[in-house]
Amino acid sequence: MENIIILGTGSAGYTAAIYAARANLEPLIVEGPQPGGQLTTTTEIENFPGFPKGIDGFELMDLQRRQAERFGARVVSGIAVSTELRASPIRVTLDNGDALETRTLIVATGASAKYLGLPTEQALIGHGVSACATCDGAFFKGVPVCVVGGGDTAMEEAGFLTRFASSVTLIHRRDAFRASKIMADRALANPKIKVLWNSAVEEVHDPAQKKVTGVTVRNVKTGERTRIEVQGYFSAIGHQPNTTAFGDQLEVNEAGYIVTKDTRTSIPGVFACGDVQDPTYRQAITAAGSGCMAALEATRYLESLHG
Repeated sequence: MENIIILGTGSAGYTAAIYAARANLEPLIVEGPQPGGQLTTTTEIENFPGFPKGIDGFELMDLQRRQAERFGARVVSGIAVSTELRASPIRVTLDNGDALETRTLIVATGASAKYLGLPTEQALIGHGVSACATCDGAFFKGVPVCVVGGGDTAMEEAGFLTRFASSVTLIHRRDAFRASKIMADRALANPKIKVLWNSAVEEVHDPAQKKVTGVTVRNVKTGERTRIEVQGYFSAIGHQPNTTAFGDQLEVNEAGYIVTKDTRTSIPGVFACGDVQDPTYRQAITAAGSGCMAALEATRYLESLHG
């Protein structure tokens, strides 16, 4: 029987583990499908406090893991495939068949950025392909970039990137944006943003050089193919919160993010932190902050059980 199980090993999960471990609760961390979380796909992080020269994403996550383990947190490989959140104790079943029991659960499973799924796109993630302009935009000063998408997220990303890039090409499959009118109007009025309507990316160049040199797009109406010279590619077609293991047990919003109040979920003893409950900020530092909150809330909950 565990005091706390933490699902996920991104900045939220590891920070929760550090705080829980320092409270002598010996948390058990389940790594999940992407050990270290989304940050491990980022080659350099410049906006995490304490690293004035920047730090590699994989290295930052390794440091956070070692810090958690130093205080007594344990890490096991595995993916939570099902849960019984209203059971007493809470039950978590992993993909290897192991059944775990815990008094409290911290969900830090994150959200997966949606990509088109092109092989050349996937090969360049972290090498010019990104899904976070606020994370990586500063790496593209004075060079052309493209943004794929047509919703509010794409408008926000494109607008933010104009602070750095020489030009931003918005590539959208349709002839009108799905974004709200105010966001779309703002993007269309920006002289640094140009739009390719009715267009779909077919290939990202060039994995052989390990950097983005351009994209091939196809006009979905005429079939005409065009190569666009860009040095950065941003996917802005949304994020998918990783909540499959919980079924319909937890309250979620219309976009699928877990609804929380001070990291408390709709089920007592179950807490959520990081991107799985944050559709707004999605930053390593905000994830870490919510991980701290979740651990403190879980600690208080455990204390209340003992009167």
